[in-house]
Amino acid sequence: MTNGSLIGAEWIGMIAGVDEAGRGPLAGPVVAAAVILDPKYPIEGLADSKKLSESQRNRLAVLIRKYALSYSIAQASVTEIDNLNILQATLLAMQRAVNGLSLLPDQVLVDGNRLPDLTVPSQAIVKGDSKVKAISAASILAKVTRDAIMVDYHKQYPDFSFHIHKGYGTKQHIVEIEKFGCLDIHRRTFNPVKTLLVK
Repeated sequence: MTNGSLIGAEWIGMIAGVDEAGRGPLAGPVVAAAVILDPKYPIEGLADSKKLSESQRNRLAVLIRKYALSYSIAQASVTEIDNLNILQATLLAMQRAVNGLSLLPDQVLVDGNRLPDLTVPSQAIVKGDSKVKAISAASILAKVTRDAIMVDYHKQYPDFSFHIHKGYGTKQHIVEIEKFGCLDIHRRTFNPVKTLLVK
């Protein structure tokens, strides 16, 4: 059983795709997802989450949750990001997502060029979110989940337009930080937050 358009001879058995959302923003957790698709229920339209509209991602996320054999979503907190660094926090979130699956995959395919510490065979695939359907599905779940977290942050902190910029370092977000200061959910090791705190 294989998932995705990129098929390698070594990809056999139950495949879990893994991806993350939120490595670059100045605020909020990094979210990872792991997905084992069901070959009996192919989901049309799976692609790299960044190439899909919000409505497309939301629609596909519902289908993934409904038809996947197993999926798991995990995160690493702002504190963990600041203490570990963003790469290690991302790998930790990925490890948690894989460990949270209800089924044990035969192989894990991870988007990117770094692998989390896993007990099952794993392979890193650069641009995997556009090559492997299971990784595409994971990228969609991670992105939709993190966006929902940011919308909730906007409700908690209405001075900040988290529902729009999703915590990324946009001009609007920088102005908000300068005007209202840093929140607990801001990553203190990230510039310009780090620089603004020093000031």
